Amino acid sequence: MLAKLTSKNQLTLPKAAVEAAGNAEYFEVEARAGQLVLTPVRIQRADAVRAKLARLDLDDNDLAAAVAWARRGGSTHKAARVAEPKAKNTAKPPRKQKPAKRRKP
Repeated sequence: MLAKLTSKNQLTLPKAAVEAAGNAEYFEVEARAGQLVLTPVRIQRADAVRAKLARLDLDDNDLAAAVAWARRGGSTHKAARVAEPKAKNTAKPPRKQKPAKRRKP
């Protein structure tokens, strides 16, 4: 089977290859001795959360403390409000129209 790399570094995998992999939507990509090895993976939200917690180096004790903090109403100080960034006004104001010129008879 042959797959072509596009100018945007995208590959279209042959249908037979995708079906053989179990119609996976995501693949782990590994470069091994000049070869690309695709391994089908199933992404779940819990996996993404666990990965984020691992990157933040949070353990079970940190999570338990955060949940306890949230359940007691958060901070004892008045909660600070975070303003959403204002959208830039990209619309131009309407143009003033010039009065129509009168033609001389």
